[in-house]
Amino acid sequence: MYDNSPWAAFELIARMDPALISIVALSLKVSLSAVAIATLIGLPIGAAVALWRFPGRSLLIVILNAFMGLPPVVVGLAVYLLLSRAGPLGKYGLLFTPTAMIIAQFVLVLPIIAALARQVIEDLWQEYREQLGSLGVTRRRAIPTLLWDARFSLLTVVLAGFGRASAEVGAVLIVGGNIDGITRVMTTAIALETNKGNLALAMGLGVILLSLVALINAAAYLISETSRRRLG
Repeated sequence: MYDNSPWAAFELIARMDPALISIVALSLKVSLSAVAIATLIGLPIGAAVALWRFPGRSLLIVILNAFMGLPPVVVGLAVYLLLSRAGPLGKYGLLFTPTAMIIAQFVLVLPIIAALARQVIEDLWQEYREQLGSLGVTRRRAIPTLLWDARFSLLTVVLAGFGRASAEVGAVLIVGGNIDGITRVMTTAIALETNKGNLALAMGLGVILLSLVALINAAAYLISETSRRRLG
C-alpha cells in the first residue's frame, strides 16, 4: 500500500527521492533541449518573415499561427510514423528515446516561437524602419539589431514555448513510451502513478510541475515589466 497523504508527497520532495529527481531531471533535459533548438531556428524564421515580403508570405503567417495550436497527439503520431521502422528515419532507432521526445516537443514549440517572434520583430521594424534605412542598414543587417533590441520580449516568447513543452503529455507519451528510467517525464509519470494509486509520487511531481509553471509565469511578468520600464 502507498502512503498517499499530502505530507508523503512533500517528504519525497524534501528528501529528494531518487525516482522523483530522475524524472524531473529528464523532463528538464528534454524540454530545455527542444526549446533551445526551436529558439535557434524559430527566431531567425520569425525575423525573416517579419522583414521580407514574398509570395505566399500571408499563407505562411496563417500556417504559423494555426500551428501554434497543434494537437499534441497529432504531432506525436506524425513523429511516431517518421521514426518508426517503416518510416524514413526508422533506421536510426530513435523511437522510444529521449531524442524522439525532443523532436516531438520541438515540433510543438517551433511554431509558437516563430509566430510570436514574427509579430514582435514586425512591430519593432515598423518603428525603426526609417531610422535604420537612413543609416543604410539592410534588412539582413537589421535582423541582429532588432533581435537584440527586442530581447526582453523575445525572452517572454521563449518562456511561453518552454511552458508549452514542459506541460505536454500526449506527444511524448506516444513517441517516448513512458519507459521507467529512460523516457518517463513528469507529465507521463503523473498519469501513470495516479492510475497505479501511488498518489504521493504523483502529487510530488505535480507540485514541482506547478512550481515550474509559476516560476515561468513570474519570470515572464518580470521580463515584461523590465522591458516596459526600459521603454518608458
